[in-house]
Amino acid sequence: MRVETALPIGKVDPGLRQAEERLDLRRVPDLAREVEALGYDGLVALETKTDPFLPLALAAAVTERVRLTTAVAIAFPRSPMVTALTAWGLQSLSRGRFTLGLGTQVKGHNERRYSVRWTPPGPRLREYVLALRAIWDSWQSDRPLDFRGEHYTFTLMVPLFNPGPIEHPQIPIQLAAVNPLTCRLAGEIANGVRPHPICTRKYIDEVMLPAIEAGARKAGRSAGEVEVCVSPLIATAADPAAVSQRARDVRARVAFYASTRSYRRVFELHGWGRLTDELSHLSRSGRWEEMPALVSDEMLETIAVVAPHDSVADECRRRYAGAATAIEFGIRLRTSEDRALLKGLVGQLQGR
Repeated sequence: MRVETALPIGKVDPGLRQAEERLDLRRVPDLAREVEALGYDGLVALETKTDPFLPLALAAAVTERVRLTTAVAIAFPRSPMVTALTAWGLQSLSRGRFTLGLGTQVKGHNERRYSVRWTPPGPRLREYVLALRAIWDSWQSDRPLDFRGEHYTFTLMVPLFNPGPIEHPQIPIQLAAVNPLTCRLAGEIANGVRPHPICTRKYIDEVMLPAIEAGARKAGRSAGEVEVCVSPLIATAADPAAVSQRARDVRARVAFYASTRSYRRVFELHGWGRLTDELSHLSRSGRWEEMPALVSDEMLETIAVVAPHDSVADECRRRYAGAATAIEFGIRLRTSEDRALLKGLVGQLQGR
């Protein structure tokens, strides 16, 4: 299994009210070098408080081996032409190590945070991916650009704005997914799927993988060509008391996700649909502190990996064996002993 990490290394999912740490871009070169030294296969950048392309550009310039992935960049606020140009530059700078991870985000964020008109995301995302590939092909082959769709049309490319061919023009595209429609789309036209952290192994097996296979069959290719890159919620620490503390934070995150309508189908598969209604009501009422108590131990341990350091790698491998090709993993780093421990855990996850 390939092992990835997000910056900052060892960042821990916050609880319901805790703010996620803002990445200091000045630290990225040193952090990226450390990712390689720890033995990681990949480095991912999220779009939360920092544009995800910026840290990857800094990392690409100082690393030699690790794969660099946006996990994920929000697609619709960016024209495919803008995304295509940024990805082309990163692929060239990294000498073929860049992967473009795309996500749609939900309607409210598109309309109210990005001021982007909302349309059904599946057809639009399909066009987005096909448009990217048409633009890249135009640059690489010096053929006229002629892409015409319902949502995007690109028919103009003049020499002044054509960056020209690069050494590694085949840029992998991964799609963030929960619903089967996006999984089918990934199986048909993308290179990978990034399940939301709320997606359980049961949901991946019974909903996501069959949809990926259906999409792959439609395209006449094998589902094995589509990577599945998981980023589970993980509660781990050196001793049981510390694991319990971490589990409290993760329980709050599960409660938040369970209150979100977009993720309801995951909870319904496990028979927790009525609970999501209750949590949704509490969230709309601003009663955030009451929500984690409604998440049972069974629910927490089904969704998250809860284990001490000495068994967390084995638990991750057991849970995702046969389903995932890559996993995002990290622990808090405070001392040189922590770094040695993490390097060993990365090796275990890789099967070394």
